Amino acid sequence: MRILHTMLRVGNLERSISFYTDMLGMRLLRQHDYPEGRFTLAFLGYGDEAEAAVIELTYNYGVSTYDLGTAFGHIALAVPDAYRACEEIRKRGGKVVREAGPMKHGTTVIAFVEDPDGYKIELIQGKE
Repeated sequence: MRILHTMLRVGNLERSISFYTDMLGMRLLRQHDYPEGRFTLAFLGYGDEAEAAVIELTYNYGVSTYDLGTAFGHIALAVPDAYRACEEIRKRGGKVVREAGPMKHGTTVIAFVEDPDGYKIELIQGKE
């Protein structure tokens, strides 16, 4: 068994695809519209779905916002340099909600950014 994808419901599919591709460097792997079901799915990631877990964005026609609730935490991404990643994301208009720095009670360097729908993405700096 392996993890295939994590699904997020989004209010504006184009805006979300732009965030994950332009800000985080993912590729749009596939997208399909289901008019009868009134939704569109887009799959994004860093590698082929046959080998890597991906993000599934689900846009339900006519729904522009969701209550994120308190159960979901975040998606984590490995980055070579969290400080530089924050700088680049900010330059591109992204929202950094926790600046890069050591995690509380530890030494691992982390940061958090937020996607257009309010989902948190943790950037974890690789150790030398």
